[in-house]
Amino acid sequence: MAQQERAIRTRYTVLEAAAEVFASNGYEASTISEIMSLAGVTKGSLYFHFSGKEALAHAVLQHAVIVKPDNPVKMQAVVDLGLLLAYRLPREPLLRGAARLAADQNARPFFGGPWPQWRDVIATLLAEGRSQGEVFEHIDPLETANVLVGAFTGLQLVSTVADGPDSLLLLASDLYRLVLPGIAVPGVLRVLSTGPDRAHHVFDVLGQPGWDLPVTFDNVPGASFPVSSGQVEAPVPPSKR
Repeated sequence: MAQQERAIRTRYTVLEAAAEVFASNGYEASTISEIMSLAGVTKGSLYFHFSGKEALAHAVLQHAVIVKPDNPVKMQAVVDLGLLLAYRLPREPLLRGAARLAADQNARPFFGGPWPQWRDVIATLLAEGRSQGEVFEHIDPLETANVLVGAFTGLQLVSTVADGPDSLLLLASDLYRLVLPGIAVPGVLRVLSTGPDRAHHVFDVLGQPGWDLPVTFDNVPGASFPVSSGQVEAPVPPSKR
């Protein structure tokens, strides 16, 4: 058991180091030697767990779990998803490395386009919200999801040169405050929580995904972030008249 625990810790150490290097350098410029140096492991130890750089990149993407907040107000779920991601990105190397890989044009032939699964989740929530009367009828869910994800990606790049771990969170909060009036109907808009404190609440409720289970990486999909669900209290909008 102790040997298995050491192996799991070593695997995670290598993964975290790889994520840090990918986040800093991008996929093409990252090297196995730099990952080994940062992780403090030998070549044999690294290759015991991973077959190479591409396998490491796939593993980083697979482990970067995006938690999907689950609540009856679908527009609040959309906001919570973005705010939670903005809170976690500066604090979690694996997620930060996965974000860089997903947005890296040089890595796209290996891992696909940027944030595909996050976009699909947002599009689904927007479609559900429209069917519940939360979203204006003229809103196209997939088109709007693409705009939101693209805007978030741009804010992420801006935040890398800003001070403080909450710079991205503050920018994301501003983004939702400015764009939601064009998406959500007034009755729902009035009860949505979009401030930075909302991210802290959602994180406290959902917690951080754990890394204590051994994982195999056979048939890992392309640049898709695993999504798990969690129940978060949300304000209930006024009933439709």
